[in-house]
Amino acid sequence: MSDYRGIIFDLDGVIVDTAKFHFLAWRKLANDLGFDISLDQNEQLKGVSRVHSLEQILQWGGKTVSEADFERLMVSKNEDYLARISHMSEDDLLPGVKEVLDFLTENDIPFSLGSASKNARPILKSLKIYDRFTAIVDGNDVQKAKPDPEVFLIASEKLQMKPSDCIVFEDSVAGVQAAKRANMISIGIGEEEVLGEADHIFPDFTQIQIEFIKKIVTK
Repeated sequence: MSDYRGIIFDLDGVIVDTAKFHFLAWRKLANDLGFDISLDQNEQLKGVSRVHSLEQILQWGGKTVSEADFERLMVSKNEDYLARISHMSEDDLLPGVKEVLDFLTENDIPFSLGSASKNARPILKSLKIYDRFTAIVDGNDVQKAKPDPEVFLIASEKLQMKPSDCIVFEDSVAGVQAAKRANMISIGIGEEEVLGEADHIFPDFTQIQIEFIKKIVTK
């Protein structure tokens, strides 16, 4: 049995800032349908699947579409999003993330991705960190969206760790709630007013000392 706990990272807003690209793509979709969405509304979409995000946006706009149009809108939004992130590189890693990943890798501490994004794998490859993950669980592997804990429970299985021996880094309310439901330690990355349910909260990775990481990953 490992002497360390396993780490599970969300992707958007934790490892890389793709949230702004999601917002721009969703906003264009809404604008094309004749209404607008705000940054505050976009906050509610963090950690939520593409299907549920589109359902919510259509509800905000008071729009009803056919099943065929729903599928078309999802494809259109994803193509727009992929075009926006196509030029990402390792320079797009959020500040402080590389140092934490280096520490985990150098000390053989297993870590996984636990993300709702169906584009997680190409993004990780663009960031040049794909091969560093012990396991990857993304939107292609799950049926239930956060705050359901499914994505994190699958990640813990792939890490061969009990859920209670896993630590989740999340930037969304739904993600923190999913971690809590999975009986995992939750570390919120963002504002305390938003992520108050998390066990620990930091504004970003630059505020997390390696000594804290050492302490929290040791059983």
